[in-house]
Amino acid sequence: MAKAYERIADDLRSSIRAGQLKPGDRLPAETKLVERYGKTLPTVREALRLLRDEGLIDKQHGRGNFVRRPRTKVLRTNARHQWEKDRAREPERERQQTGATEHDTGLQVNDLVFYAVYRDVEAKGELAEAFGLPEGTTLVERSYRTRYAAESAPFNLVTSYLPRDLVAENPDLLDETREPWPGGTQNQLFTVGIELDRIEERVTARPPTPEEAEELELPAGTAVLLLRKTSYDTEGRVVEISDVTLPGDRTEVLFTTPLERW
Repeated sequence: MAKAYERIADDLRSSIRAGQLKPGDRLPAETKLVERYGKTLPTVREALRLLRDEGLIDKQHGRGNFVRRPRTKVLRTNARHQWEKDRAREPERERQQTGATEHDTGLQVNDLVFYAVYRDVEAKGELAEAFGLPEGTTLVERSYRTRYAAESAPFNLVTSYLPRDLVAENPDLLDETREPWPGGTQNQLFTVGIELDRIEERVTARPPTPEEAEELELPAGTAVLLLRKTSYDTEGRVVEISDVTLPGDRTEVLFTTPLERW
């Protein structure tokens, strides 16, 4: 038999899913819910905690509980890489029309807020090994955040690495103020004569760190997907590595593999 707080949560959940309580609506005050359901305040609060853990409502300090607005969904497919490569040699005017985030979300360029920070770091440990470079080699570390202007949380957390000597002949590639770069990383590499041959992506999952949960505004109990993207040029060199943290509540990863016919 369902517990009292579960029955309260189920009733409120049904109202949300039926549209009787819409995204952004404030739920009745806790004291009103105590009166409505004839249960104690701790029981009502447990029901509300359950709905928050499910990502259905948010609690705003001093204001109450509100129906959570659905976040923009992101569909990330492996076809995006060929799409980016096809655009890498297009004129800048064409490249400025759209980018990878727009490709994955269906949004337009003007819908997005973009943030980038560059810094030089030394390749160490696993990262130096992944690039096949001596420890201490200078890398350009690029941190990216992109969000829908109507939302406060970014779509993901991205940290990208490039060997500095590989891209230094084009000073614009060392300048964060040039971001967002029309055509993305593949066009950036094209400007220094690099063509990508293949991209490997490895995906794992784990609970978020407190910092990740706060920045991505994750409901309690939501996992993150960790994607390590490794880009190889036509000579087999690793030329770029990206670590992408994807929120599990609004990201779908789709891999389609064409098979040769018998």
